[in-house]
Amino acid sequence: MTVDATAGKPTVAHGGRVFHFCSESCRGKFSHSPETYLEATDPVCGMKVDRASARHFTRHEGQGFYFCSSGCKAKFEAAPETYLGDRPKPALMPKGTQYTCPMHPEIIRDKPGSCPKCGMALEPMGVPTGDEGPNPELVDFTRRFWVSAALSIPLLILTMGPMVGLPVRNWFGEQPAIWIELALATPVVLWAALPFFHRGWESILNRSPNMWTLISLGVGAAYLYSVVAALFPDVFPHSFRGHGGTVPVYFEAAAVIVALVFLGQVLELKARERTGSAIRALLDLAPKTARLIRADGTENDVPLEEVKAGDLLRIRPGDSVPVDGSVTEGRSSIDESMITGEPIPVEKSVGDLLTGGTLNRNGSLVMRAEKVGADTVLSQIVELVAKAQRSRAPIQGLADRVAYYFVPTVVLVAIAAFVVWAIFGPEPSMIFAIVSAVSVLIIACPCALGLATPMSIMTATGRGAHAGVLIKDAEALERFAGVDTLIIDKTGTLTQGKPVLTEVVAADGMDEGELLTLAATLEKGSEHPLADAIVEGAKARGAASLDVGDFEAITGKGVKGTVAGKAVALGNAAMMVASGVAIKPLEARADALRADGSTAMFVAVEGRLAGIVAVSDPIKPTTAEAIKALHESGLKIIMATGDNEKTAKAVAAKLGIDEVRADILPEGKKALVDELHAGGARIAMAGDGVNDAPALAAADVGIAMGTGADVAMESAGITLVKGDLNGIVRARHLARATIRNIKQNLFFAFVYNALGVPVAAGVLYPVFGMLLSPMLAAAAMSLSSVSVIANALRLRTVKL
Repeated sequence: MTVDATAGKPTVAHGGRVFHFCSESCRGKFSHSPETYLEATDPVCGMKVDRASARHFTRHEGQGFYFCSSGCKAKFEAAPETYLGDRPKPALMPKGTQYTCPMHPEIIRDKPGSCPKCGMALEPMGVPTGDEGPNPELVDFTRRFWVSAALSIPLLILTMGPMVGLPVRNWFGEQPAIWIELALATPVVLWAALPFFHRGWESILNRSPNMWTLISLGVGAAYLYSVVAALFPDVFPHSFRGHGGTVPVYFEAAAVIVALVFLGQVLELKARERTGSAIRALLDLAPKTARLIRADGTENDVPLEEVKAGDLLRIRPGDSVPVDGSVTEGRSSIDESMITGEPIPVEKSVGDLLTGGTLNRNGSLVMRAEKVGADTVLSQIVELVAKAQRSRAPIQGLADRVAYYFVPTVVLVAIAAFVVWAIFGPEPSMIFAIVSAVSVLIIACPCALGLATPMSIMTATGRGAHAGVLIKDAEALERFAGVDTLIIDKTGTLTQGKPVLTEVVAADGMDEGELLTLAATLEKGSEHPLADAIVEGAKARGAASLDVGDFEAITGKGVKGTVAGKAVALGNAAMMVASGVAIKPLEARADALRADGSTAMFVAVEGRLAGIVAVSDPIKPTTAEAIKALHESGLKIIMATGDNEKTAKAVAAKLGIDEVRADILPEGKKALVDELHAGGARIAMAGDGVNDAPALAAADVGIAMGTGADVAMESAGITLVKGDLNGIVRARHLARATIRNIKQNLFFAFVYNALGVPVAAGVLYPVFGMLLSPMLAAAAMSLSSVSVIANALRLRTVKL
């Protein structure tokens, strides 16, 4: 793609020149093997061409070609097959591939064909392989378009020339001119337009009238009338005759309509291919090969398909991580932005998890493959996006209901226009009647209505995947745009999820170092998450580690045991009271620590208060800004946590959270969702996708907070690859932008048809003396679908 050199994109200096790249991934590929990308071979003359400075470039069937001169480029464009004869053919679709309609995903067939409802060409279901080759319908329609255009242009010159001062018809004479029109229009209508008539006939057989029904009727009527008028002009009464006494023919209208419809279809198919570019871009994240380290220590590149779980792989600087696994050797920073949407690289060392498709920035790593093929996170993301792109949003129901009555209504309007013009129109009234009826049939565009929602959904789900927001289905996206309440957990969502030791307060007569040694030694035997924080904090502060005896954990209170011959107890106030330990001297300090968001635990030695150790889970640096953004998007935020009320309220106060529900268990979260539903709230619930499954299912939209390497995709409508509040902000922006885009599309489609059909019928004629030409109607119809798709494609660049 073309990159703006001033946009701050990644660059590489090579051979005395600076090269600009669209992404870090492309920069990494170039840095790894610049020679692969510097030169191309001119397919015509075989000369080597410098890609960076090449002035002559073209695309053919989705692939770019470089040329040494404009002459070679012109030769190639005139007959590309001549120069591509020895190229491999596109891979065939895998056996068992099923096909579906982009507008009607409920239509599923075992082989290619057209949709029985709308006539669109069926597309392969599931995840693309990346080697599908050119769209056969696009290739066929492009060829038919060029033939139609080549024959329609001389037709237009012959018929419209006299209007601009070219007396072309006088050169031939009126009757010979009509025969020339017949000769030029017949191949267009009877060969090029054959797919239109085939789809139109199928729509009648299937009792699903659609756009092709209208086009077939309009083109067929104009052509058949013109053929009869050319061959048997005497059969027509006076009302059919023009000012010169001849019967007008509309061969040019039939041919130009076909050419313009093909133009619209070609533009539409190309635009629809771009809506699927997100999946192809995701597939491209995974390298085609991996560097395998064999048992004897030798290394060589192998196809990605040959990598098995347990294999050791070398990841060099600039390489993409081929599969999911863990680091066994080395240290480096990994760019995970293409999976998580987070721009800051993540440091990785031995034991850390790696996700396939991410980019190694600088160091060299050795990893052990753990998940390969369809089990990788990237493969799951691609699968999820592919399914989401075929799902239907509830808002589509409105368009479906309108479309059901649309075509029959348009046919009735065309008949009514014909009758009114035939009876009340000026002479030649029958000609006006035919023109208005054909224009009505041609201008109506149910396709614009049908495409309004699916194109936006396809584009949005792909855009979300690149930002770490995975949409399970279109309904979740639509619902999330309308929710007004967000329920979130504290631990791991608002906070880091890794408690740390923050305070050690020694009572009078107790040394702080000794207090920490006793507390950490006792906590070594505990499995509580806070115990790890105390043990790790003591180790970091250089506290000694002793042996513990008579260890006992008291549920809901704390732990006790013997350390260095002393009876030590650590726990909450209830445990101290039960042990007969007075906590009054440090009670105010403990309350102050809790008010600051820490968990304060008392330590007693030999039955006397020895001090306090406090642990807190630090708030993520991005949380406050994310909470502000969520508030600005109209969400009320409720924090539901199992923590005690004081700690929870302290965190909520710091972040400006609207409501706190503390001491709540996972099963209690579903009751909270039900309670809020009863009050009329529309709720999104964010959880880990496993423990919170009942609440996620009960909410209007469930949001699974993934970890980047273990994405819980089945429990929720939206999954965030990185469990971070900023992911919810991005999902909210995406949902609202998508619904806004769909409404724009539907509004345009409704207004276009509501205005276009009456104008084509001739309502403006009494006021302005203007009757719409069928050719202009065809141009408007074609552009309406293209406009809807072009608007949907804007979602690819929406800021999240």
